[in-house]
Amino acid sequence: MHTSSTSTTLNLGILAHVDAGKTSLTERLLHAAGVIDEIGRVDAGSAQTDSLALERQRGITIKSAVVSFAVDDVTVNLIDTPGHPDFIAEVERVLSVLDGAALVVSAVEGVQAQTRVLMRTLRRLRIPTLVFVNKIDRRGARHEELLRDIAQRLVPDIVPMGTVHALGGRDAGFVPFGADDPAFTDRLVDALAAHDDALLSAYVDDEAGLSSERLRTELAAQTGRALVHPVFFGSAATGAGVAELMAGIRDLLPSEDGGPLADAPVSGTVFKVERGDAGEKVAYVRMFAGTVRTRDRLPFGGGREGKVTAVGVFDRGSAAPREGVCAGQIGKLWGLGDIRIGDVVGAGPAAGRRGGGGRHHFSPPTLETVIVPARPGDRGALHLALAQLAEQDPLINLRQDDLRQEVYVSLYGEVQKEVIQATLLDAYGIDVTFRETTTVCVERVTGSGSAYEIIGTDSNPFLATVGLRVDPGPPDSGVEFRLEIELGSMPYAFFRAVEETVRETLLQGVHGWEVGDCVVTMTHSGYWPRQSHAHGTFDKSMSSTAGDFRQLTPLVLLSALRRAGTEVREPLHRFRLGVPEDVFGQLLPALSRLRAVPHTQTARGASYVVEGEIPAARVHELEQLLPSLTRGEGELESAFERYQPIRGEVPDRPRTDRNPLCRKEYLREVAGVRR
Repeated sequence: MHTSSTSTTLNLGILAHVDAGKTSLTERLLHAAGVIDEIGRVDAGSAQTDSLALERQRGITIKSAVVSFAVDDVTVNLIDTPGHPDFIAEVERVLSVLDGAALVVSAVEGVQAQTRVLMRTLRRLRIPTLVFVNKIDRRGARHEELLRDIAQRLVPDIVPMGTVHALGGRDAGFVPFGADDPAFTDRLVDALAAHDDALLSAYVDDEAGLSSERLRTELAAQTGRALVHPVFFGSAATGAGVAELMAGIRDLLPSEDGGPLADAPVSGTVFKVERGDAGEKVAYVRMFAGTVRTRDRLPFGGGREGKVTAVGVFDRGSAAPREGVCAGQIGKLWGLGDIRIGDVVGAGPAAGRRGGGGRHHFSPPTLETVIVPARPGDRGALHLALAQLAEQDPLINLRQDDLRQEVYVSLYGEVQKEVIQATLLDAYGIDVTFRETTTVCVERVTGSGSAYEIIGTDSNPFLATVGLRVDPGPPDSGVEFRLEIELGSMPYAFFRAVEETVRETLLQGVHGWEVGDCVVTMTHSGYWPRQSHAHGTFDKSMSSTAGDFRQLTPLVLLSALRRAGTEVREPLHRFRLGVPEDVFGQLLPALSRLRAVPHTQTARGASYVVEGEIPAARVHELEQLLPSLTRGEGELESAFERYQPIRGEVPDRPRTDRNPLCRKEYLREVAGVRR
């Protein structure tokens, strides 16, 4: 519990499956804290955190938004995130800046696919999380049954903090358990003792001597370590249970006093970038240490630098102008034209306590489409507009092919495609269409392979020696580059050129798909030192440059990849499908035609629940088929699970001119490599 009179800061994420009531809860919290006088409505487009025109039109959150309020001595920076899985990239960027999270679950719909994806990630990153079960006033709301569902399907270590009365009606309310409630004490001890043997011993030795204050203190400590998850029930619509949730946010989640770190070296993380009214970049930064002030020269992104022209700090609502933003706070910085999402600001220790190194917490986009301007003359403007959108959403992942005059955009789903289309028209005046959406596969190395080219030999036109070995890496490890030679054997710039080119080349492997989860080891190196004629003129024909290594590396790497062997894998979704009992017999043949594999089939009253796996490429077909197959009564949840090897014909991806492997003269050179 927080007993200090000094104000502390808590950076809180609100996460949920779409339509669970996350943004409505944000509105209710702001109203309860006195930040807003009137509660906005998502469906009416008046929500405080849904400021984009598209968000107001569609009634969904598309971009994460920050708003601040106070609960006694704790300043809460609340980050409202999208719930629709197409915009999971927005949630991705928020995770590394959170001190805690509130996961919203609908009392009617219960645990859904996106709910499980979010909780798995929160647990993996050990982010302290409260669960708020919303919509207890709605018809069909559940309590005890839903608690069992949460424990079985979401997270086992839960602590219900109260009970519900008048469930499913307008008068539904939440009644918190009292400190002297024996049933609550027993349940609390059971949950906490699973992670604390000393507490269990104390309870066994003297049950009456274990005070409620000690239990409450231990509950806060274990919640702060993400070992247990308190569960609150309520309604964002009526306000039921919201006061108890706010008390839980204050007492059970770990807040931070940034004062002692305010004078430390600056360290922070950029988690959001937007464009201001004048088109200028505005960076949202979570400060972990130090203070950034207006007019400071601020290093960021490992080598770039800019002058901060203005600072805004979130305080009781939106960001207000301030002279500086310090440790623990979230601020907006102006003036940093080259800044990007994910950049570490300052020269202090690496910022961000979770998920460093650019690793994805969620699955990457699994769909891709070609975007085409309606007016051919808009090609240049389209590229500029997409580049600006990619600044705000790096996982859009643009691929441009100048040879074919095509731009490829990676997507999470059809809704995201519609939003990109509307954004381009509304914000940039560019009307676009999309070609058919295709599935993005990956390549994985299946064995070990090596190749090398020696400087000065007939088959090598470049002034460089490069040898590379490719080996499989652990799952989800990305690309690791290693040296098997002395770092001092040639200039560091040449090593850097090889590593950068390796990573760029692996964006398109033997079959054109991105290669990951592998280890590339440099086994040979050599160069010709800088030479010049007697009169001092530099002679490039006798001297190695970084360009020689950038040109040769793709040839050697592709040869090594071919010898190692790669397999193409397609994304696979897990699904959960509820259908009426009388159509179950028609469902299984339909799933078979879509290459879906049912794993479990459970009868529940007059319906069946089928869980299994289905190729991502067929999910959209299943969504379209379901209404007619089930008379509109079918309910489908799906989420990315893993990649599986493709059976049958392997699809090759069209190569872009940006990948050196697609150049015909390079491919002819590689075909002649026989070492």
